[in-house]
Amino acid sequence: MTTTRHVLVGTGIAAISAAEAIRRTDPRVSITMIGSEAGHWYSRPGLAYLLTGEIPAEGLMIRTPAEVTRLGVTQVSARVVRIEPANRWVVLDGGDRVHYDRLLLATGAASITPPFPGASLRGVMRLDAWDDARELLARARPGGVAVVAGGGSTALELVEGLHARGMETHYLMRGARYWSRVLDPVESAMVEARLLADGVQLHRHTAIRAVTGDARDQVTGVDTEDGRHLPCDLVAVAVGVRPNVALAREAGIATDRGILTSEFMETSVPDVYAAGDAAQVHDPVTRRSELDTLWASAQSQGTIAGMNMAGQRVPHRTRPPINVTRLGGITATIVGRVGGAGSDPDLLTLTRGQSERWAGGEGSWSIGGARAGDRLRVVVSGRAIVGAVVMGDQGLSRPLAHLIGEAVDISALRPALDASPERAMDILLDFCADHVGDRTAAHR
Repeated sequence: MTTTRHVLVGTGIAAISAAEAIRRTDPRVSITMIGSEAGHWYSRPGLAYLLTGEIPAEGLMIRTPAEVTRLGVTQVSARVVRIEPANRWVVLDGGDRVHYDRLLLATGAASITPPFPGASLRGVMRLDAWDDARELLARARPGGVAVVAGGGSTALELVEGLHARGMETHYLMRGARYWSRVLDPVESAMVEARLLADGVQLHRHTAIRAVTGDARDQVTGVDTEDGRHLPCDLVAVAVGVRPNVALAREAGIATDRGILTSEFMETSVPDVYAAGDAAQVHDPVTRRSELDTLWASAQSQGTIAGMNMAGQRVPHRTRPPINVTRLGGITATIVGRVGGAGSDPDLLTLTRGQSERWAGGEGSWSIGGARAGDRLRVVVSGRAIVGAVVMGDQGLSRPLAHLIGEAVDISALRPALDASPERAMDILLDFCADHVGDRTAAHR
């Protein structure tokens, strides 16, 4: 009997999860994993904690080479330069060809190259991979000066990591406050207050116009869009990521922003699958194809892709994104659709102590509250909770993620929410406790 050849392009959590799912389903098949970081299995989200010094390098390892070897995976350290579906092989940078019966593209995403002059100077850094973290560690010398530009959690991780290394750190924010696309003004203020208290210098309404360098092409400073010059030794940038789709596109595989797949993780070419940050997965319920660059989603997609590659027929269920991160030293879980208060001009704020309730247009509500320095915001639309931000105490993270993921009907609460806006948060917390069976966590 001919052995089925599974080839996985990529070495991240999507590829690992696919390999494990394939092996659980069929112990006889051949699995080959190809990537420039083959044999080095680490948590990419954990790189920020390596930078701060909170987690040692060995603490980031999610699989050892021995564990992968026990899976029966052949590891190839190389770069795939071409896919030839007609011949069922991939071509490596050294010229070798690897044949496949089923192929997974788990090619991930890469940081967007900054558009400003000087972006190629030595000392302009990002945090995509292990080598980036190592170079940042080598360059982040106590007493030096660093400039960080970008939004979202990755930029803040760079700010905190470089500051923890003893660098004078300047953070450039294009808008008036931190991460306004996701956080509301209170949440942004909580994060910014922590940064300012630690000595981080915040610069609002500006960005990098150009990076300056010396005769050795080493960074010497940053010219900002508001006309200032900041001398510095290091520039770290996090202006977003772009899925790695070139291999797929050049092979004639359908792409949009990512590699288009069905709910079974199949691409437009037979026996070629995609998963993880590069995959744009079709949701039969919404009839949309969505990108999701979060770790948990890559793990789930990889597992489903592996099961289907091994002959099962299992659809991927698109669930609300969950991002667990740290913002200004505050543990934060962001689930589903949250937006910021500034994203909806119709929001009305009612205040009760440290709590607020916002009512938005078109039947959507956003209810927020803070207790003992923590922060909780829940977004309700129609009959269900569609999003939540939990900062600090994480007792409600799992219950709320369950309610959001299952789209639990809360329409029976709407009359009480409308009639008692001052009790809106308590009503939702009681419902959460009763439904999930964790009253203690809900009232913690």
